[in-house]
Amino acid sequence: MHNLRARKIMMSSITSTYINLDEAREKLLLMQDNPHMVTKSMYSPTATAYPEGQLPFVEVHLAYLRKNKLVDPAKYISNLAIMITQR
Repeated sequence: MHNLRARKIMMSSITSTYINLDEAREKLLLMQDNPHMVTKSMYSPTATAYPEGQLPFVEVHLAYLRKNKLVDPAKYISNLAIMITQR
């Protein structure tokens, strides 16, 4: 009984912060447009649709979130914002 209650509490805390990939894209676009954040594109040999094979900042992080389905997008973006903010 105790484990079931603990699991319900844990699941409610997980789903309360969860955002979908469309919301994640919006937040990443805001970060990309923020001049106080370092948002660089990355080279990828599979990025043939982009100039010089450079994946935009938003696409790099959305690809990571799509690949790693257990990562909470809200927490990932929050931690990312801390790491790329210029001080």
